[in-house]
Amino acid sequence: MNRVTRVVGWRRLCAASVSAVALVSPLIVGAPVRAQAPAADPLDVAEGMRIYRQKADCQSCHGWAADGRKMDTQMPDGANLRTTRLGRAGIINAIKCGRPGRSMPAFDRFAYSDGRCSGTTAADLKKNGLSLPDPATTLQPREVEMVADFLFDKVIGKGPMDRAKCVEFWGSDIETCSEFPK
Repeated sequence: MNRVTRVVGWRRLCAASVSAVALVSPLIVGAPVRAQAPAADPLDVAEGMRIYRQKADCQSCHGWAADGRKMDTQMPDGANLRTTRLGRAGIINAIKCGRPGRSMPAFDRFAYSDGRCSGTTAADLKKNGLSLPDPATTLQPREVEMVADFLFDKVIGKGPMDRAKCVEFWGSDIETCSEFPK
């Protein structure tokens, strides 16, 4: 056996050993652990809720509880955010870039001016017959982050609204919460 054959054989043996360890180690050690995102600052969550309810007026389409039961019959139907499967990046993208052709406005003032939304411009939207409604206001990047903090802390994955969540949401047992049994 020459030197080249021995080196190639050794490399194959090493590669096979690494592959075997990679296959077996999850069974021995368990599945890999995902890193948890740090908890949102309570002040950011509160500010995100204020922006959701007042400045951006998200509740007009998504409802005060973000369950898709809109506040204004004249507004388009918004998604039920309590059951969304979007991750944080998807939520932030939806807020910034809207959902062309689906009545969700873009809250980033420059969303379709420079291609920052999937490389798409306003001209591309027009060419494809897609439109976006005007938002109640535009949001700064930090405000978008705070709305996402609020949604992930109080809404997304938290299940349907009930009386306890309603009281927590509003800070007291207001009349709105009376629709939920005690």
